[in-house]
Amino acid sequence: MQTAFDFGAASALLKVRDRLRDHFGPLALPPQRTPMAQLVKSLISNKTYDRVSLAAYGRLEAAYEGWPAMAAAPASELETHIAQVRFADRKAAHLAATLGIVARERPDFDLVFLGAWPADAAFGWLERLPGVGRKVAASTLNFSTLQRPAFVIDSHVQRVLQRLGFVGR
Repeated sequence: MQTAFDFGAASALLKVRDRLRDHFGPLALPPQRTPMAQLVKSLISNKTYDRVSLAAYGRLEAAYEGWPAMAAAPASELETHIAQVRFADRKAAHLAATLGIVARERPDFDLVFLGAWPADAAFGWLERLPGVGRKVAASTLNFSTLQRPAFVIDSHVQRVLQRLGFVGR
């Protein structure tokens, strides 16, 4: 479970962070999305350049008047809006199924309740949704307005952490 950041190298990580901050300056954070918006954005982003997935997310947002309207759309229609992302057909199917589940269980599409749950329960709730694995769940919890401490690891981050000796293979 990704419930803590300390994997034996917390002080070394802080030193690296401080050196990067000294060299590059403070990081300007992008605007945060609601948990639902971040979930949708993360679902369509995997293996896709940010500029492409951001544009696709923007098209989705512009095409529907809220989450209920998007949830009512068939996967084939969703796919037309995200056609430029990699594996658009699969992602559209996952998105349609996930939106349908959320519509039934949380008709207000408000996932703020995940902020009060223990990390393992919040991860579990998200990861049972179609197309939602550890990375999408961590992105939803960490990068949204929930700001939960969840380490989002992709292959690039993992490779850097391995090269710096913070994690093993």
